[in-house]
Amino acid sequence: MIKRTKYLNQLIRNINNGFPKVITGVRRCGKSFLLREIFVNYLIESGVNENHVIFIDLDSDKNIDLRDPITLGNYVRNQVNDNAVYYVIIDEIQRVYTIVNPSLTDGKHVLANQSDTQTVSFVDVILGLSHEKNIDLYVTGSNSRMLSTDIVTEFRDKATQIHLVPLSYEEFFEYREESKFESLYEYMQYGGMPLAVLAGDESDKRNYLTNLFQTTYFKDIIEHNNFKRSVSLDEICNILSECCGELINTSKISNTFSSVKHENITSSTIEKYIQSFKDAFLINEAKRYDIKGRKEIGALKKYYFTDTGLRNARINFAFPDEGQLLENVIYNELLYNGYTVNVGTFDTVEKNKENISIRKTNEIDFYAVKGNRKYYIQVCAEIINAATRQREMSPFLKVYDQVQKVLVVNKPIAETVDDNGFIIIGAPDFMLRFIK
Repeated sequence: MIKRTKYLNQLIRNINNGFPKVITGVRRCGKSFLLREIFVNYLIESGVNENHVIFIDLDSDKNIDLRDPITLGNYVRNQVNDNAVYYVIIDEIQRVYTIVNPSLTDGKHVLANQSDTQTVSFVDVILGLSHEKNIDLYVTGSNSRMLSTDIVTEFRDKATQIHLVPLSYEEFFEYREESKFESLYEYMQYGGMPLAVLAGDESDKRNYLTNLFQTTYFKDIIEHNNFKRSVSLDEICNILSECCGELINTSKISNTFSSVKHENITSSTIEKYIQSFKDAFLINEAKRYDIKGRKEIGALKKYYFTDTGLRNARINFAFPDEGQLLENVIYNELLYNGYTVNVGTFDTVEKNKENISIRKTNEIDFYAVKGNRKYYIQVCAEIINAATRQREMSPFLKVYDQVQKVLVVNKPIAETVDDNGFIIIGAPDFMLRFIK
């Protein structure tokens, strides 16, 4: 069984905290498995009576009647037969439909329209059940109706959100029990979606990831946002995949659509498409941070995929840029370990070939912060070539502060410190040890 120790510990820390625990994350990353198998096993092994663990799968046809919010609430309350704590897990909560307040319909349960304001929804059920003294509530939901922005808006400070991602490299490595670099190569190519990790061979992994993206994620995104131009959405997704880790300018993309494809897609529409991928947990946004001015700056941003396997599936696994993939993996692993991550940027005044002073913008891949730990991080596939080494080290040499500078290389090298005090370290060692 794939262990999800980080998330199990989060669940354990929040047991009986008085709030519903809402488990979010991209589809198929293991939310249901985390609760149904890992967490339930923990509860039973900890001495909780099995009769005090209630698991409700709203995707099952056996529970169709429980998709009514009031019926669901009444059902759960009727299962509570004593004063001991009951651990209630509701899977696929988005299946609960919204009805008009029955007090306004002579007690009848009538499906609500979008224009209706006096309604009863899954939010009311979750909050209502969580107020019961001996009910500890856990819920999961799929992205078409349980997106990150929706949850923040609906629950505010009334729920504990536990955000699940596909397997990190650390989790993948521990499960695979292969050499560090064999496991890293496979992880960069096929990522950490649990069913892809468990798939038998490479063709199975590719087929699974490709179909998952097209038949599940795109369907969710189009449905939730009422998009009509799925072809344009598809194009934007491909651009994000090909330009992973590069600064994105939505105005330039809009101009490209106009000049090359003869399509009129505004910059605001492109931003809306990108936001939909963020809301579906498919991509994360890295903002630029002026490391001298100490503030976030500019409209340009970088985007990294939550899972490199999904990113590669979008381009038919035909763009094996090792440095780009490694950068994406490092970014995800920093987030997994609790770091705040920005793209570091700063300006310098330098002489050009004509000896004229010009302003130059310099970039550092990541400025990562966790408490008192701060790192400037450059990521590259190798540094054997002198020109490559000079390019990667150049930004470090222009920054005169006390932040530790780290060069992460996709090679089996031991951690070393060069003459400038910069740390050079192999990627697996950086992720499995250094940032812990």
